[in-house]
Amino acid sequence: MDAGPNILIMTPVTAEKDAVCRGLQNNPRFHVTEAGVGPAEAAVRTTLALTRGSYDLVICMGIAGGFPGRAAVGSLVIADAIIAADLGAETPDGFSSLDTLGFGSSTIEAGAQASALAAALAQAGRAAALAPILTLSTVTGTAATAQVLSERFPRAAAEAMEGFGVATAAQSFGIPVLEIRAISNAIGPRDRSAWRIGEALQALEAAGSTLLEVLV
Repeated sequence: MDAGPNILIMTPVTAEKDAVCRGLQNNPRFHVTEAGVGPAEAAVRTTLALTRGSYDLVICMGIAGGFPGRAAVGSLVIADAIIAADLGAETPDGFSSLDTLGFGSSTIEAGAQASALAAALAQAGRAAALAPILTLSTVTGTAATAQVLSERFPRAAAEAMEGFGVATAAQSFGIPVLEIRAISNAIGPRDRSAWRIGEALQALEAAGSTLLEVLV
């Protein structure tokens, strides 16, 4: 009998880990651990986790900021691409990505399960966008930066700090990767009073439940 896939889930912090675990109902196919904050720590911790177990899929899950008009607070975003949005160089003509500079790629395509997961969430009544998610070492805190990113990445729906690090580690092991983010706030001027972290964690828990239906 097929034992099913073994799936590694990386979350930035404990609150996100707890929400995901509630949704997964302690299913043994999933190993949920903390990635820490930022792409560097996430890459290191994911690599360590991958050396200690055998996995068929890696998922980065957590809360994130959403681009207004593309991902509402409380909704979910499933990455079809994971983009290191600030990995590159400034030039007199504007930003040049790693791809443009010829030093590799700042984009990692998501695994084939992304579309099925987005469809399952929509069928369950959960708003879920299938779109690029940006990874930034410094998240956005001004309207000006939000506008620049929105224009540079016109399809991107969310930004966070760990996805590209997790994805780079998974890619180095030849393992497909997904990123799932629940939106806690709009990208733009930093206003903690407007954050809806509890609502986002509930959405993250619901995403965990849907993983059981789609991946196991």
